[in-house]
Amino acid sequence: MRACALPRGLAILAGAALLTILAPAQAGGPEALYRAQCASCHGADRLGGIGPALLPGNLSRLSPEAAEAVIRDGRAASQMPGFGERLDDAAIASLAEWLYREPEVAPTWGRDEIVASHEVTHPDGSLPDTPRFEADPLNLFVVVETGDHHASVLDGDTFERIHRFPTRYALHGGPKYTPNGRYVFFGSRDGWITKVDLYNLEVVAEVRAGINMRNIAVSADGRYVMAANYLPHSLVLFDAHNLDLMKVYPVVGEDGESSRVSAVYAAPPRGSFIAALKDLEEVWEIPWPLPTEPVVATGHMATPLEQRRGHDTPNFQVRRIPVPDYLDDFFFDLDYDHVIGAARGGQGGMVVNLASGEKVADLPLEGMPHLGSGITWEHEGRRVMATPHLTRAAVSIIDMSDWTVIKTLETDGPGFFMRSHANSPYAWVDVFFGPNRDRVHVIDKARLEIVETLIPEPGKTAAHVEFDRDGEKLLLSLWEEEGAVIVYDAETLEEERRIPMSRPSGKYNVWNKTRYEEGTSH
Repeated sequence: MRACALPRGLAILAGAALLTILAPAQAGGPEALYRAQCASCHGADRLGGIGPALLPGNLSRLSPEAAEAVIRDGRAASQMPGFGERLDDAAIASLAEWLYREPEVAPTWGRDEIVASHEVTHPDGSLPDTPRFEADPLNLFVVVETGDHHASVLDGDTFERIHRFPTRYALHGGPKYTPNGRYVFFGSRDGWITKVDLYNLEVVAEVRAGINMRNIAVSADGRYVMAANYLPHSLVLFDAHNLDLMKVYPVVGEDGESSRVSAVYAAPPRGSFIAALKDLEEVWEIPWPLPTEPVVATGHMATPLEQRRGHDTPNFQVRRIPVPDYLDDFFFDLDYDHVIGAARGGQGGMVVNLASGEKVADLPLEGMPHLGSGITWEHEGRRVMATPHLTRAAVSIIDMSDWTVIKTLETDGPGFFMRSHANSPYAWVDVFFGPNRDRVHVIDKARLEIVETLIPEPGKTAAHVEFDRDGEKLLLSLWEEEGAVIVYDAETLEEERRIPMSRPSGKYNVWNKTRYEEGTSH
């Protein structure tokens, strides 16, 4: 199958390239070295060009020592050359150290820069409406391969690879789908949003929303995309059809203090986006236009979205919800009535009612709970949620009726990802951090016990499970440069096959993500 025609040289963005040497001189210090060797592709202000941005926030996943190695040796599967024969160790170390310094003048990225970056390759509706493959389009998996900055599309029934295409450098926050599963949106750490037509395996449009972007969210009707930025401090709203800019929201408190945005989420029952703010004791809610069809009386309690109909609720206007602490990582109950947020420092969390803005409970969750990876299920007639911890070897299980911790499972190390499915009796959690990162635990959701610990390959990191649409099979990442996606039978826990991939991170099933399937993070 032919490759995607990617705009702006996207196919060569797979590495943190410092570009071709323009001159052998090493004099003048690291800033002069950067101007001579790097600026033509990474920009004079380090904001990126055909190469990624080289600012501290954008390099957070790369240690200074690793940056030196990239400069010296180059990066495989990219156009990043090795500089070891042209620059001595002192010059390389000096250049790497300089890249981790904040610029003297804070860079800007506003409306003009966003509009100038926008490119439409295939206007919405210009490509055929029939998939170019035989697979069930609602049971596809998109697998992000961070090793060489590609994405693979897998048939969720046969697990054959349908297509593989290059992506922007350092995708972050997980791809998001339109409700029909046809389009997928990728967000990169550098702020690029890329819309891909999965039926035709073609890029539709691209735009750069910021300099350091945390994630993106897509409205429940697939009409709007919102981006959350660390730099600049902003939320940015786009029309999803061709990624046309609609609005830039500077994130500023009532006292004039600005804030980084930790993440933005779509809340379908509320018909709104909800943003977590890093530096303000607020949660922001931004409603999108409601469907025009009338609400049919069913005898059930009206959802927040239904309550909005018939009222003059301005679309896309910010509703500020004061909260008692800085809330970072988020989790929501099924109806999006409550947000569960991790408090600053990771020592616990709190539950906030989104209608009143009042705190309804404190959660004693020490060890930096990774709430964004939390899941829920029914247990003995009540809804429970479970979350791993980033700095504690444990999984906490919480009764969502009264917000009490009903059980803590000790694990073989701090974990990052947790997954399940409504049709599976098991929940899976990795131990991503620490010496036992080659293990993954299987939890019996009825017994609330770890019943199996798998070691797919000793010494190799095992992480991030995603189920197929029916909960019968699941994929687990062997998170290595020469890694693989491993297919398991979800009932017998037996390994069935391995698909070689380059450091596969997240795997995202269309059905689970568009239907908000139980056990999948949203």
